[in-house]
Amino acid sequence: MRFTLVNYFSLPSVFFQPISENPLLGPSSSTLDKVGALRRAFLAQNPLNWRFFVCPWLHAGIIHFAINISCTIFIGIHLERDYGALRIGVIYLLSAFSGSLICSLFVRSNPVVTSSGALFGLLGTMLSGLIRNWNVYSSKCAALATLFTVMVMNFLLGLLPYIDNFANIGAFVSGLLLGFMLLLTPQVRQMSKNKSGLFEYGVNRAKSSIKVEQKMGLDRLILRSTSLVLFVLLLSGCLVAVFLGIDVNQYCGWCRFIDCIPSKRWSCNDGPKTCEIMKSSSEMTLTCLYNGNTRVFPFTNVSQARMNDLCAMIC
Repeated sequence: MRFTLVNYFSLPSVFFQPISENPLLGPSSSTLDKVGALRRAFLAQNPLNWRFFVCPWLHAGIIHFAINISCTIFIGIHLERDYGALRIGVIYLLSAFSGSLICSLFVRSNPVVTSSGALFGLLGTMLSGLIRNWNVYSSKCAALATLFTVMVMNFLLGLLPYIDNFANIGAFVSGLLLGFMLLLTPQVRQMSKNKSGLFEYGVNRAKSSIKVEQKMGLDRLILRSTSLVLFVLLLSGCLVAVFLGIDVNQYCGWCRFIDCIPSKRWSCNDGPKTCEIMKSSSEMTLTCLYNGNTRVFPFTNVSQARMNDLCAMIC
């Protein structure tokens, strides 16, 4: 809760920055930096630091917060009902941390948050549960349509500044693997015969609180073992890459378009952000040395961090 409040109410004059600076109705880059967002520069100073554990709880703005929280509650309620809070909680935390690690391999000079990664971890878990228990569920099309809709909506949201789609992809893969490891025995609960729920079961509903009897064969053991090995390899590989300071952007020039789509309304520029500053008694003029853009601001008394925000906006 503390990070969310600081996220939105730490600005000196207004709650939200202009859409040109933050299209998600949120704070400035410097504010996100203070509360734990990830940048390439921070990783250069300390490869593995506290930001990996804080970043999954941060949101880029009110729009991001509303969509992410509502989708997480909607998906999480169904998964907890079917598989229990403990297993879903473990998957939620591990996939969120994995998403932050993978984000660090692609992050550039702009700050990003990774709270959507935990949601994508739950979506991967949902898919693994459907695949593994395909014959148990009766509302397959509804579940797949819901999964696809939530995934596409949040992936498109990740094309805006400050939200990292690589964390979403990594968390989804982690959630899928963890789901194959842990979600093997869904809990069938009593439901109305006339109700077509998201995860309704095609079994006798006269009995409540019974478990689906599924034989633990060799195929399950192989699936669990393979998923465990792949997840450990993914997690350990990302940790090694973080400590080595690997920047995947050096080998993938087009990867930046997966994370942020340029627009006239906001900037995805990752180039040098240096500005020439001219001040008068009441105005400040910034000229970006990278592209020549100039803008006049009706104030002069701002911090260096805020001045860097304004420079980044016009560059």
